Amino acid sequence: MQVERLKRVLLSLPDLALRTSWLRDFLATHSSPESANVLNALCEDNERGDPQAREAILVVAVLLAASGESDLLERLREESDARHLLSLSRLVRRAPPSLVHDRPAHELPVPDYGTGRELSVGERKSLARRPNRRAFEKLLGDPHPLVIAQLLENPRLTEDDVVRMTARRPARLEVLTAIARQGRWLSRPRVRLTLLFNPGSPSAIAMPLLAVCTRSELSAVLHHSESSPVLRSAALELLERLPPLRESQAPSPTLQ
Repeated sequence: MQVERLKRVLLSLPDLALRTSWLRDFLATHSSPESANVLNALCEDNERGDPQAREAILVVAVLLAASGESDLLERLREESDARHLLSLSRLVRRAPPSLVHDRPAHELPVPDYGTGRELSVGERKSLARRPNRRAFEKLLGDPHPLVIAQLLENPRLTEDDVVRMTARRPARLEVLTAIARQGRWLSRPRVRLTLLFNPGSPSAIAMPLLAVCTRSELSAVLHHSESSPVLRSAALELLERLPPLRESQAPSPTLQ
């Protein structure tokens, strides 16, 4: 079966970046019906508590969240709707756009970096590359997506830093998108849950991440006051399908 081959190949690769790259190529070389079939089967295996499917579904969630509103996502939505692929539909479900976003990045003020003048984007990117944390407090609040993307590559950046960026209210779409494109941060359960808790997270980012949640995380999303009705509905459907004891047997994936 193709889904068994998918799991076998993905789990044979040593890290998340290689797995995501292979899956992207796999989906690009298969038709939309074939891709939808194998992903739906993988989602079904995950919902039954299969540990290999649980590890593989992280790769799918990271790829879809990183891609955002893409042709791939739209094709999978069309296939899941037309052929009633219910497990896949929970992964790619569309939700109304959130209205709780900050202003666009170009309208937001640049932090005062203490130089007596506004630093250029290039100068701020240079600060974000440096192997020290002296400017981190300012960089974490920088509105420019290129600065944020550079900061996310800095080896001194911590999970706590990314959680702070992800939890910001009102949400900054450019920041959430940049974090989603860095798959290594989506492998962290705290980052994923903070994205799910932020009402400004686009559904194209948030919805795939539900598939990786444990029962307790799904319950938290379900009862979170700021969760959208569509997100809560999908969380409830998944919660009703997961085996009740699976969480203690298979912790949330954190592959680097």
